[in-house]
Amino acid sequence: MDIPGEMRLAAAVVVDKQGRVLLVRRSETERFLPRVWGVPCGKLEPDESAADGALRELKEETGLRGEIVRKVGESSFVSDYRGHEVKSWQENFLVRPLSLDVTLPQPDQAHAWLRPAELTSVAIDDYNLDVVRQALTSS
Repeated sequence: MDIPGEMRLAAAVVVDKQGRVLLVRRSETERFLPRVWGVPCGKLEPDESAADGALRELKEETGLRGEIVRKVGESSFVSDYRGHEVKSWQENFLVRPLSLDVTLPQPDQAHAWLRPAELTSVAIDDYNLDVVRQALTSS
């Protein structure tokens, strides 16, 4: 299998009317960052726009529908995938939820709606924290 050297991602920073941010804890079965809290995010499909990908990932990972408010920034990181270095480029979007009933795909996952001052009360990594701060400072 040929491993690409670059991956395109999109993230949805969901902020409700009360100013709370939706964070989701990844399953312990995830290969990448198991049990870490972060924003809904994932790989883009071929020919999918980053905005569409952010909304699709939001729906897949939380069951929520959302509406893009605006693009808030970009992030990148290098990770190891089966012994190969992969550079990931991520576009980050502020999203308004159109529904609030979160449904998670794995039973060991969790979610929380947190005020900005509460974000570090869960095991969120610096990368996801920076993505959230991009959205909060651009609003």
